[in-house]
Amino acid sequence: MDTNFVRVKEAVLVAPSETTPSRVLALSALDSQLFLRFSIEYLLVYQSRPCSDHGVTADHVKAALGRALVPYYPLAGRVRVGSSGSNLEVVCRAQGAVFIEAVSDLTVADFERTPRHVTQWRNLLSLYVADVLRGAPPLVVQLTWLADGGAALGVGINHCLCDGIGSAEFLNAFAELATGRRSLSEFKPKPVWDRHLLDPKPLEPPRRASSSTHPEFNSVPDLSGFVTRFSQEPLVPTSITFDKRSLNELKQLASFTGRPSESSYTSFEVLSAHVWRSWARALNMPSNQTLKLLFSINIRNRVKPSLPSGYYGNAFVLGCAQTTVKEITEKGLGHMCGLVKRAKERVGDEYVRRVVDTVSGESRASPDSVGVLILSQWSRLGLERVDFGMGRPVNVGPICSDRYCLMLPVSDQRDSVKVMVAVPTSAVDQYIHLIGSPYS
Repeated sequence: MDTNFVRVKEAVLVAPSETTPSRVLALSALDSQLFLRFSIEYLLVYQSRPCSDHGVTADHVKAALGRALVPYYPLAGRVRVGSSGSNLEVVCRAQGAVFIEAVSDLTVADFERTPRHVTQWRNLLSLYVADVLRGAPPLVVQLTWLADGGAALGVGINHCLCDGIGSAEFLNAFAELATGRRSLSEFKPKPVWDRHLLDPKPLEPPRRASSSTHPEFNSVPDLSGFVTRFSQEPLVPTSITFDKRSLNELKQLASFTGRPSESSYTSFEVLSAHVWRSWARALNMPSNQTLKLLFSINIRNRVKPSLPSGYYGNAFVLGCAQTTVKEITEKGLGHMCGLVKRAKERVGDEYVRRVVDTVSGESRASPDSVGVLILSQWSRLGLERVDFGMGRPVNVGPICSDRYCLMLPVSDQRDSVKVMVAVPTSAVDQYIHLIGSPYS
């Protein structure tokens, strides 16, 4: 079933339900990074509930959006480039977020299968914000009623305003307002702006990232036609679920093939290493091609002092594991896990401050794309708890499958993780084989 079967019933701007401050708020250096100027697009699918009234539910969701935009009023603003020409800022005049209600011939069962193509669910978030700097709203919410009585909730939140943790905190608060489980006065954690906490320190000399300590900013030669392949060859979505038993098997395999000093690895370390290794081998690149795995690392408790609870801005840096195709092919899973583990361990306050200084001002360093697999962990954000009165979602994923790899929560399986990534057509069969054969 294609997304042509989605019909929009209503599209409106929803302003904060109470008076909010009229001001211009500065975004941080991390918020203003060039590679974050896109929308995080979530798709949450809900089963039908007996005796549910779609009209009443839609009204509750729309009203709750207006109430949520009171404490989160910057999400109702508009983003522009600041006077410095580098950092961004938000003009807060209660301009509003977009709420869309739609109907579709899709059913809940359609989302149990991997999408056939990367944009199959595109119309479940009909307003695609390509450039938030052109006056577009940074927040779009679409509630689509499915043919079997279920619902799909599409949410687009511009990444320069908040990260995954911040956006998930907003969605859970928004949902609790829709059901009446919480009032505005009971918001926990209370949203905190305070973006200045992640700005360069004015009285200290800038600390630039070096090529050895921050390989995420290094350019590497494209020896395999990598950029052309990913831009011109059609990508095919893949989706594989790893349960607790599968993850334990990967941990055992990694411990046999890793460093003796690294006796144990986390589920994230083994799964990200296994996905990276399978992806790299499936692409069949020259042995001397340098490859990188980039993944977000939450820095809320890694900087000194820690960021306050409720900080919903971009509070992550990119961990970077780097190797070559030759090493990936010849060395085992444990070696790859070690690269991921040590990339995580490098991140502390000094590391973060170097990143902040490197992405600030005129230098504006940005990660390269050659040989890169970007991985994002949505499985620990709390998206599986977002209940707008329709129960918890039975499916959590992205609006569009992409070359970015996502770790997703699995409904009613707390210890399971779904891995979703789009792979070039010529590599997809080999990738699926390798991802299911960790001993190969």
